[in-house]
Amino acid sequence: MLKSVKVLSLTFPLLAVFVTGPSFANVIVSSPQNGETVTTGQVKFVATANTTTCSKGVASMGIYVDNKLEYVVNATIMNTALALPAGAHDTVVQEWDYCGGATLTSIPITVTGKSGVWVTSPANNSTVSWLANYVATATTNCPQGVGAMGIYVNNQLEYVVKGASLNTQMNLSSGAQNTVVQEWDNCGGSAISPVNVTVKGGGNTFTHIQRSKGWNSWGQLAPLYQDCDNPCRGVKWSMSQGIKDHSISGNATQFNLSGTTPYADVLFENPLIGMFSTQGLPDVDRKLVPSLHNFTYDAWFYLGNPTATQAMEFDINMFFNSIGMTWGTECRIRGGDEWDIWDNAKAIWTPTGIPCKLLSNSWNHVTINAQRGSNNTLIYQSITLNGVTANLNKSYAPFRVPSDWYGVTVNYQMDGDEKQEAITSYLDNFSFMYW
Repeated sequence: MLKSVKVLSLTFPLLAVFVTGPSFANVIVSSPQNGETVTTGQVKFVATANTTTCSKGVASMGIYVDNKLEYVVNATIMNTALALPAGAHDTVVQEWDYCGGATLTSIPITVTGKSGVWVTSPANNSTVSWLANYVATATTNCPQGVGAMGIYVNNQLEYVVKGASLNTQMNLSSGAQNTVVQEWDNCGGSAISPVNVTVKGGGNTFTHIQRSKGWNSWGQLAPLYQDCDNPCRGVKWSMSQGIKDHSISGNATQFNLSGTTPYADVLFENPLIGMFSTQGLPDVDRKLVPSLHNFTYDAWFYLGNPTATQAMEFDINMFFNSIGMTWGTECRIRGGDEWDIWDNAKAIWTPTGIPCKLLSNSWNHVTINAQRGSNNTLIYQSITLNGVTANLNKSYAPFRVPSDWYGVTVNYQMDGDEKQEAITSYLDNFSFMYW
């Protein structure tokens, strides 16, 4: 039987290859070539698949690199790039049909150690949302390898991670943003990849709140947890801004808690809008705060002694017309690694059943989305921890506050355990969006 198979090529026009013989399934790879030496860490895979042994056709295609499945597409045509480290690699392109069959083509290749930064997301000159996902890898001809990677936003270093890969969300302001992904190798060299993006959507954003002026703090003692000013017998706390050696941006803030009273807490608060605004938004005509309905709390934090920490708390507060709303979100560490949310009307913590497992000896990234609904109900929309999002969509009633309370504030809180061991944490790239 005469059979026609089309081969897609990156550098040559479409070719037709004619094969005679019995019916069969086929995977044809036009890039990379068998035994090819690739001079970049970004390897382009282009292939097609067909079958006459399954009447339903090909379901999907995939790429294995050194016996590990790295990519899958539900199609009969594949055109993608994978970032591979320098060295020899056994790659395989495979198809799976709807009848349970599979066919593969082996393509051994060698990747040279050319230095470079390979960004797979976002694309250069693309339009992104305000919370943009950055995914990149780096290669180097330095024998000691890549030491770290970072992201600059408008010439300001906003994120750094050790190693030759990064995968993180960046909170970007609306409009055109010049971003650069850079790698630094362990031989003193570096390489960059510019990524210009246009940010649309969202609302107004305060950035780097951790280094802002105007932070307030109070101790809280069990069992009533009423606020007490420093010094407060039984609990000690402090904060230090401008931390460079333990940071992501080079300007983190360190928070400390200790004392002698078991289960004592410390609450750090920053007034963003309204009374005592640290961001230049006193809202003197009292029109802005009542118009707000959506909030996003986004921060990176590092907990130095998680085994001695009862909980970590991240709160959004809103006050106007004698109405109080606190979107309290607590990672209960000592009580089962679970997220709790605050019921304003009953003044109690409510378990969500959502896991909150923090990374040990590493930075954690939390994003909390909250909303003020009709009749001033508090809606907990979602919590994202280290890239994993849990949707809540739970609503609670507000509570009453003194009539002169007015504004929007954010909290960062550490809770001590039964021994009240010393706790140190760091906060960086803390941003807040409102609209």
